[in-house]
Amino acid sequence: MKLNLLSCDVQRPDRRAIAACITEISSGINDSLSREFTDILIEGDAVAIEVEDKNSGSALRALRKLSIDYEIIE
Repeated sequence: MKLNLLSCDVQRPDRRAIAACITEISSGINDSLSREFTDILIEGDAVAIEVEDKNSGSALRALRKLSIDYEIIE
């Protein structure tokens, strides 16, 4: 499943937690790339990631817990 991470609406986002979440839920993204994606997301630009279908439910819950708005692409 592909997701667009649109924004993070928290006043003071936890960059470390967001980067760890992206690394954990996405397939093929390492720590360095997840930190870069976190910076892009917090600056206000969308980020596209791919999540394995077997982890999709827990991935979406983790994103909601971090107040990350997302849209499902496919």
